[in-house]
Amino acid sequence: QVQLVESGGGLVQPGGSLRLSCSASGSIFSIAAMGWYRQAPGKQRELVARIISGGTINYADSVTGRFTISRDNAKNTVILQMNNLKPEDTAVYYCNAGARSRDDVSQMRNYWGQGTQVTVSS
Repeated sequence: QVQLVESGGGLVQPGGSLRLSCSASGSIFSIAAMGWYRQAPGKQRELVARIISGGTINYADSVTGRFTISRDNAKNTVILQMNNLKPEDTAVYYCNAGARSRDDVSQMRNYWGQGTQVTVSS
């Protein structure tokens, strides 16, 4: 199995910055993509940003120009730098990885972290 552990959430004022970090561990064979999703109260979970092996990066339109995702393949870590935060960015942020476990290399599975709360408020 693959485990994802997130850190870095918290309370910040509008215009402020936060940095989220996610590390993957466990019986990892390979990771195809890592990224971040978020879910606000009463809303569906949505993609924030993801980075695919090979370097392709996708951002939600709402965060383009404010958030930056980066990945350290050697450490199986993904970072989300969030700048100029807005109240509408308030949500639980979940780390996601598409990965193959050494226990079953034939299956590409979707793994999720436990979530970290980001609150943007004055």
